[in-house]
Amino acid sequence: MKAAFYLESSLLFLSLFLAEGPIMLQHVSSKGLQDKIKLVPIDLQNRPAWYKEKVYSANKVPSLEHNNEVKGESLDLIKYIDSHFEGPSLFPHDPDKKEFAEELLSYTDTFNKAVISSFKGDGNEAGAAFDYIETALSKFGDGPFFLGQFSLVDIAYAPFIERFQPFSLEVKKYDIIAGRPNLAAWIKEMDKNDAYKQTRREPKELVEIYKKRFSVFPPSLYTAQL
Repeated sequence: MKAAFYLESSLLFLSLFLAEGPIMLQHVSSKGLQDKIKLVPIDLQNRPAWYKEKVYSANKVPSLEHNNEVKGESLDLIKYIDSHFEGPSLFPHDPDKKEFAEELLSYTDTFNKAVISSFKGDGNEAGAAFDYIETALSKFGDGPFFLGQFSLVDIAYAPFIERFQPFSLEVKKYDIIAGRPNLAAWIKEMDKNDAYKQTRREPKELVEIYKKRFSVFPPSLYTAQL
């Protein structure tokens, strides 16, 4: 029997969901589990009653139903899928890399909040957050990814950076890769990843989503808002 993976259907509304859907889809694809895990889209604006009543009482997305148990929380899910399903492991065995992977995964929430805060105009912490990423990408020299070789850490950060980069450049006039060669190389390598390419969205679409979220209007509309 297939495991059932429930994810939101639009990826448009909340930053948490905006990131998590692609994270899960990339992981399922990277491990070649498309035939092992059934993907069930959930409409966040009209969540079916059966989902909360019969699947996940927390009523959050994403979740994974497997072996009569339901798991939630994005980072916990990618670790669970990696350890409980066949396919190449994307979590390191090397002790140093494993420790650094945990540190980076723990930092995802801080990273997201710092950049989102700058988008809202509540602070200017985005530069420091991207500097952290740039430094992290220089720790291991055996490849262009966070742990040298492609791993769960890259899957966790890819959806965030995919969205932050075009919005920062077009709306905030801030180039996140300027002066950050490691980040630039990482983005270039991620763009070659087949699993990642399957989940990517058009930059213009992502910019429009964030413009609506942060109430960014075309110049002609600002007068109407006054």
